[in-house]
Amino acid sequence: MLSEPPQNGPDGRLQLHASTVVIRGKAIAITGPSKSGKSGLAFKLMSLGATLLADDITWLEATQTSLMASCPPTLSGRIEARGVGILNAVPAPAAPLLLVVDLGIAEPARLPARKMITLLGHDIALLHTAAIPHFADAIVHYLMHGRAD
Repeated sequence: MLSEPPQNGPDGRLQLHASTVVIRGKAIAITGPSKSGKSGLAFKLMSLGATLLADDITWLEATQTSLMASCPPTLSGRIEARGVGILNAVPAPAAPLLLVVDLGIAEPARLPARKMITLLGHDIALLHTAAIPHFADAIVHYLMHGRAD
């Protein structure tokens, strides 16, 4: 369960209220309520080498082998920086979604159990927000190298 449930999007797609970035061809969707820091975490991940796929709205479409994340064309290459404005970014192409980070639910555990969420028939890894200064760094490492358990 996500703090912001997905909506039905166009052409059978699922629509997430999410900022999504891509690292090494793998998408990370950052969900949560308004003003929870979705774009801020996306900026931090971009500073660590990620590429922006979508800000605010992410479309998900199931294939036989993966769940593909994409951006509505009217939002491509744009990200909101609260207090600064809408900024340009080089947009990433559609990519398989491998991780959802929900900023609307705090993670109380020091070493949380593995969590999954099923979206359009695909099981996707799920992290809840952790109040640690290196959260973005840990997400990048997680996506590049996986979990030990």
